[in-house]
Amino acid sequence: MSRHVAIVTDSTAYLPQRTMERHGITAVPLTVVLGDRALEEGTEISTRSLALALQKRRSVTTSRPSPQVFAETYRRIAESGATGIVSLHLSAELSGTHDAAVLAAREATVPVRVVDTGMIAMALGFCALSAAGMAEAGGTVDEAVAAAEKRAAGTSAFFYVDTLDYLRRGGRIGAAQALFGSALAVKPLLQLDGGRIEPLEKVRTASRAIARLEELAAGRAGDARVDIAVHHLAAPDRASALADRLRARVPGLGELHVSEVGAVIGAHTGPGLLGVVVSAR
Repeated sequence: MSRHVAIVTDSTAYLPQRTMERHGITAVPLTVVLGDRALEEGTEISTRSLALALQKRRSVTTSRPSPQVFAETYRRIAESGATGIVSLHLSAELSGTHDAAVLAAREATVPVRVVDTGMIAMALGFCALSAAGMAEAGGTVDEAVAAAEKRAAGTSAFFYVDTLDYLRRGGRIGAAQALFGSALAVKPLLQLDGGRIEPLEKVRTASRAIARLEELAAGRAGDARVDIAVHHLAAPDRASALADRLRARVPGLGELHVSEVGAVIGAHTGPGLLGVVVSAR
């Protein structure tokens, strides 16, 4: 990380560890509160443990990193020789993570630009990778921010969930919106819009909803050069099958990532989540 711009994101980007190491990206963990235990995402709670807790209807909440955690991260990176830091985070509409980073940035010993990407999951991860690519090419802080913002502008995210109850409980979707998917046998499709999770369509069955998710992703990709991520929670077979179909349907496909979301997003979506991120290069 020495002598160049360093990239920081948070654990909800769900970038593979090897990828972060290869590009020098640092991820600050959010926290999952399970009962009376506060556990760091990615190291102290597994998605399997989370899914079991949700199925047993145990109390599960999430919490942003503290400004002190960000301040220590920025200090460590500055001491390693970085001349500037770009700190890219999940939508401020969904978490206070961005605000905590802003507070810490004021005290940093090198310039820190904190960016609300308006994204979540690999929609955020792709932004971090674009910023890291610019930094690796010798770009400035401003150029790395611009690369991330351009990537965000060309990224869409669509989600299928079995129920909107988890999003409603966590305050990530309103009670009126939750009624969107409350009818018997109606399965909701959601999208990321303006940094918020918004209802998109209602579909009668899970199989039709997943087929529609595929159509939305393929339509968004078109013939453009895109990277795609397929996310799931406790639905690996569904995710793998969807990824295979998209691989066959998207002519301009670059990278294709298939991964289970971590505990923070999983806590708000519940088991059965299936999501697709389409990101123009």
